[in-house]
Amino acid sequence: MTVAPSARSRISTILHSDLSPNPFFQVAWLVVRVVVGFLMIHNGFSKLADVPGFIEHVINVIGLPFPTFFTYLAAYTEIGASILLIVGLLTRFSALSLFFTMLVAVYFHLKDTGFQLAPLETASIYALCYLALAAGGGGNFSIDALLAKTFDKKSA
Repeated sequence: MTVAPSARSRISTILHSDLSPNPFFQVAWLVVRVVVGFLMIHNGFSKLADVPGFIEHVINVIGLPFPTFFTYLAAYTEIGASILLIVGLLTRFSALSLFFTMLVAVYFHLKDTGFQLAPLETASIYALCYLALAAGGGGNFSIDALLAKTFDKKSA
């Protein structure tokens, strides 16, 4: 099956990163992507380790319907999207998924403890990292960059 040139350019645009080509910046971008990815995996597994506790102490505080569904959705988003983020595959989509998960976490902390800085701090920093990754893409050291080059060559 062949892909139309216009579809290739859209795919390439999504995968391509417009970040600085500076190698030091690219290495720093890779480190940020990998570190926030690995750290978030832990959060996903901790939810799976105590689903009833997460439902009681988080989901019920937020007031979401279908608490078991949303617990598993959050956990598997944090695990799956983080793995994709680490390798730099579908980076923008993965980062956006994690960004929205962190927005829910920020909302929970605001609802649970108000404007106390300590609980808000971690979720807010994660959210900002994921927003930056969603805007910037995977960088030169990602599977996205390899795929974008492949689509660029095919469309040329």
